[in-house]
Amino acid sequence: MTGYLIRRLIYGVFVLIGVNVLTFALFFFVNTPDDMARAQLGAKRVTPEAVEKWKQERGYHKPLFLNEKLSGIQRVTDTVFFDKSVRLFAFEFGSSDQGRNIGYDISTRMWPSLAVQLPAFLIGLLVYISFALLMAFFRATALDFWGVVLCVLMMSVSALFYIIGGQFLFGKLWNLVPISGYNGGFDAIKFLALPVLIGVVSGIGGNARWYRTIFLEEISKDYVRTARAKGLSEARVLFRHVLQNAMIPILTGVVVVIPLLFMGALITESFFGIPGLGSYTIDAISQQDFAIVRVMVFLGSVLYVIGLIMTDLSYTLVDPRVRFS
Repeated sequence: MTGYLIRRLIYGVFVLIGVNVLTFALFFFVNTPDDMARAQLGAKRVTPEAVEKWKQERGYHKPLFLNEKLSGIQRVTDTVFFDKSVRLFAFEFGSSDQGRNIGYDISTRMWPSLAVQLPAFLIGLLVYISFALLMAFFRATALDFWGVVLCVLMMSVSALFYIIGGQFLFGKLWNLVPISGYNGGFDAIKFLALPVLIGVVSGIGGNARWYRTIFLEEISKDYVRTARAKGLSEARVLFRHVLQNAMIPILTGVVVVIPLLFMGALITESFFGIPGLGSYTIDAISQQDFAIVRVMVFLGSVLYVIGLIMTDLSYTLVDPRVRFS
């Protein structure tokens, strides 16, 4: 187990290095610091002097990989790659192209994102699995048929429809909750209720249908027929055996959501005016603040690697047959 964990951590480090180098190449080879300066300064103020001043203020004036003017270790450390990419591994995010402290912004904005995404994730998981189990329990009946039809219909509707429709119905027509905005403390509940509800409802179609497929696949296996032959009730077979053996594919799918818990939902936070990491990323893209975008890409890859390792380790808890050497 220890050896497996160490190997996974080493693989994760190499993945992060690859993502970091690829991201750096995309930003600084395709879009050079001069291009960034011109995009930020605008057409009326683009002069060679203004471009150079912009690069000096933000540390983009250094060589990309190797500073031949210096000697020793400074040839490598006094470069754009070291300042903008290598320092990310120490979680030194530096400043944005607008001059803001990225680390401070992330530490303050991650909590609104978690406040939205964590309840939506936990409640949604409970709703999706329960609905899928219900359809699997009443498989080949009218409830199962119309449940699948409902899932397909909900899958076919854009997430924007749920957001705009929810804002109009609950916020404008019934005046139950604010349409947008955010406050800390207990006041946050009235601002988070609608985004959480929409987050759960918009995911029912795809997730419930997927979990139903997993449960039906498990139901057709030999151990289920053996359990039925021993006289176990259908409910006990489904909830005790099928659900437990279906946890591995469920956990594998859950890992995809883990980065969103911290980084927020881009569209949801933007439409509801929630100052989380999702809206932070959207604002950075619209303002062409490449420093923030690079940091968010790196954080997303870190969270994915951590999630994959946690998922692999959790296999041993839900299925004793899984053993790592």
